[in-house]
Amino acid sequence: MVLHMETTYAVLSEGLEKGFGEVRALRGLDLAVPAGRVCGLLGPNGAGKTTAVRLLTTLLAPDAGTARVAGHDVVREPAAVRRAIGVTGQEASLDEELSGRENLRLFARLQRLRGAPGRARVDELLAGAGLEEAADRPVRGYSGGMRRRLDLAVSLLARPRVLFLDEPTTGLDPVAREGVWRAVRALADEGTTVLLTTQYLEEADRLADDIALVDGGRVTARGTPAELKARIGSSAEVVVGEAGAVAGAAVVLRSLTGAEPVLDHGRRTVGVVSEDQALTLPRIVLALDAAGVPLVDASLRPPTLDEVFHRLTGAGAPPLPAPSAAPAKEEAA
Repeated sequence: MVLHMETTYAVLSEGLEKGFGEVRALRGLDLAVPAGRVCGLLGPNGAGKTTAVRLLTTLLAPDAGTARVAGHDVVREPAAVRRAIGVTGQEASLDEELSGRENLRLFARLQRLRGAPGRARVDELLAGAGLEEAADRPVRGYSGGMRRRLDLAVSLLARPRVLFLDEPTTGLDPVAREGVWRAVRALADEGTTVLLTTQYLEEADRLADDIALVDGGRVTARGTPAELKARIGSSAEVVVGEAGAVAGAAVVLRSLTGAEPVLDHGRRTVGVVSEDQALTLPRIVLALDAAGVPLVDASLRPPTLDEVFHRLTGAGAPPLPAPSAAPAKEEAA
């Protein structure tokens, strides 16, 4: 049975526990990531995501439980695990004074990729990262997106079987983030297993084949994005004709769904997430009309991953959307 699981899962942990003094970061983390898939590890701050990544990449030892990565035990076979993985952390591990090419060649030598094969691999990764034109410029002049793509290229030098990405697009502008997403998706399509932690729910929705929600040091829910969305039903939002009608619309939606609505008096909107699979848009419109609520617009849609996150992790209602503003000037990717 163990042999079967090793060949099926690229990452497998059972009952992982880790504490720092009186703080228990992990409380029996069970995680199974099938080979060749992208798994999004999501959870609120302090849930234990980064601790789990540090355990799985052999940077920490667990207090209890077991974990295997690429078929190797992280405690008994740490060297074998390190040979099989790539890691991109939240901060780029690059030398600012060296060029992109020199950075890659330095890390290639550290991984014993020397001579013509090493140079060919560096050239291949520079091309794949879209950095050929900037390859011989010092990294200190790179934009945030370019640095992140170079850091990702460093983690791919040894063609890892499993790639760990710990919030890889934090601080990047939308264009740079899209570039990283394309690179990650291409890796997965080529067969690399990716374990992704991120604070961007859209990122997980776009990239992840499977999602594990972590809360309180445990996996509390898992499934594909579509499966997790189906667990919490539909999201309804209505726009009323006057601010004074918001409270009345909330009463109607609460009565229809049994859930607590989210009100925005400024936008004159009321939203609610309902587990009632029988809820339909005509039911909502007719109920509001019967209550005399002046209706401007109404919609019923599948929930977003943000709404899934807030419902299933106990993080409370998602924040109301901020008013639109002119975008800030961004770095070029």
